Amino acid sequence: MTWFLLASCTALFEALKDVASKQSLKSLDEYVVLWAFTGVGALALVPVLLLTTGWPEFGPRFGWAALFGGSLNVFAYLCYIRAIKIADLSLTVPLVSLTPLFLLVTSPLIVQEYPSWGDVFGVVVLIVGSYVLNLQTTPTNEPRSSYWAPLRAMATNPGSRLMLMVAFVWSITSNIDKVGVQNSSPLMWVIVLFSCVSCGTLPFALRRGKGAFVQAFAQAKLLGLTGLLNIVGVGFQMWALTLAPVTQVIAVKRMSTLIAVLFGVFWFGESGLRERLLGAAIMVAGVALISLT
Repeated sequence: MTWFLLASCTALFEALKDVASKQSLKSLDEYVVLWAFTGVGALALVPVLLLTTGWPEFGPRFGWAALFGGSLNVFAYLCYIRAIKIADLSLTVPLVSLTPLFLLVTSPLIVQEYPSWGDVFGVVVLIVGSYVLNLQTTPTNEPRSSYWAPLRAMATNPGSRLMLMVAFVWSITSNIDKVGVQNSSPLMWVIVLFSCVSCGTLPFALRRGKGAFVQAFAQAKLLGLTGLLNIVGVGFQMWALTLAPVTQVIAVKRMSTLIAVLFGVFWFGESGLRERLLGAAIMVAGVALISLT
């Protein structure tokens, strides 16, 4: 069960990273924040790589994995950071738990890992959880009694739409991550991904002007903490991927959503504790079903 412990550590640091990101986004531009903490993460991991495992041997599939994985992660992270900025943490972050739903399709196609019936049932529970999560957030023209109201809320809320897109893209990149790790090393792959995201985000950050960078450097400690939490969490994830199937690792990682809901409500004063906590708890139950089968 080493992989389960590693994936659980990923969940904890993922939630803490989201909290630090949300805090920094109160006063900083989202693109500059993303460029900064991914760039810091990549640079910080280089000496760790050289002092521990050393430079790895690259397998034949490393090149295409870096190209496609890096490009897709740039898009996903841009959507992710934007969603956190414009919507409640407790509403948007749990939607990433739907990644295992898409993994039921993408994992067999990319890495030939096939789900069990327990995985399928767990994903159904995840979908129910996402429905409950959105019970409190309904469109203004939709009756609260409507069965479709939570689904319409998910479709009409800009932050929710962005996070659903992230969940889909990460169902693809999670499989590419496994290919990248198998053809290099966990640390090397994290460095490559963070470098791609930081470089891909830089043009968007530069368009914000010099003032955005000045503000970011004024909060260097917070951004550095965000970057540190991010690299530790992703490092645990890549390590876990070497020991267990992608679907199980990502499912356990999504337990971070329950932690994020609690932080969103109690730290940032977000509303809808009952619905969001219940929805996130149901999603965690789905995660447990997937990881234990």
